[in-house]
Amino acid sequence: MNRSELLQRIRDGLSSELFQVAGTPITGATLLLFLVIVLSTLWLASFLQRAVERLLSRRDSLDAGTVGVLSRLLRYLVLILGLSIGLHTVGINLSALFAAGALFAVALGFAMQNVVANFVSGIILLGERVIKPGDLLEVDGNMVRVTDMRIRATVVRTLDDENLVIPNSQLVQSTVKNFTLRDRLYRLRVSVGVAYESDLNLVKATLDSACRSLSWRTQTKDPVILLRDFANSSVIFEASVWVDDPWLSRSGRSDLREAIWWAFKEAGITIAFPQLDVHLDGSLSPFPEAEISSKIET
Repeated sequence: MNRSELLQRIRDGLSSELFQVAGTPITGATLLLFLVIVLSTLWLASFLQRAVERLLSRRDSLDAGTVGVLSRLLRYLVLILGLSIGLHTVGINLSALFAAGALFAVALGFAMQNVVANFVSGIILLGERVIKPGDLLEVDGNMVRVTDMRIRATVVRTLDDENLVIPNSQLVQSTVKNFTLRDRLYRLRVSVGVAYESDLNLVKATLDSACRSLSWRTQTKDPVILLRDFANSSVIFEASVWVDDPWLSRSGRSDLREAIWWAFKEAGITIAFPQLDVHLDGSLSPFPEAEISSKIET
């Protein structure tokens, strides 16, 4: 086989029809062209994402989470445009393709409604930027840190160094507390009960002194001491301070409780504990009071 025959066979193979999509014949040449466009789009999307990340990271006004969100949105946009151009180049009419696959798309949509909901929720999160990588959230009562935001789910890390994968629809459809949306200030609260015989003014002053002794609290905000409740066995006070890093709230509460413990020890204030007083009415008993007392003593 000479060179001309080989070239002719290659031309015949590329021009032969392989299959049809929505009535459009797909040949080897069109399929090869489509693959080249798709691969070029993937390379271009990755290149532009890295270039945008390097460019935007130089700006002090944008944090790492915002840079990541913007670069990822650009990547998805380039991929969608490249895929559309590839289909149009090979002669596939997108409207005809959608019309031909409408019934299949409806059935697939019902089967994959959770995946579609998470995908759309991911687009909303990436667009609104109310949740970004590095943010501290409260999800299902647990504080977590966002480590990665993907188009279907968001990866977070708990205080126990556990990685959780949260569907994006859960973050969009439920109430989520974002501790770092505007700033990183966080109010750290601790409750303590004292005996009813305690001097309330001394208790408040001691709690305030214990709060101010913490070097890691935010110095621009004063501690807040509140009398919260008159409980059965104690008077409940709440001491609160402000911190700059909500992620350290668990160890901060421990330090605050320890400071209150030693401050109360020094001031002679008793931390209340549950107790129950029982009074016996001698007039309702068939035994005389003296006999009741002797029975209790024995």
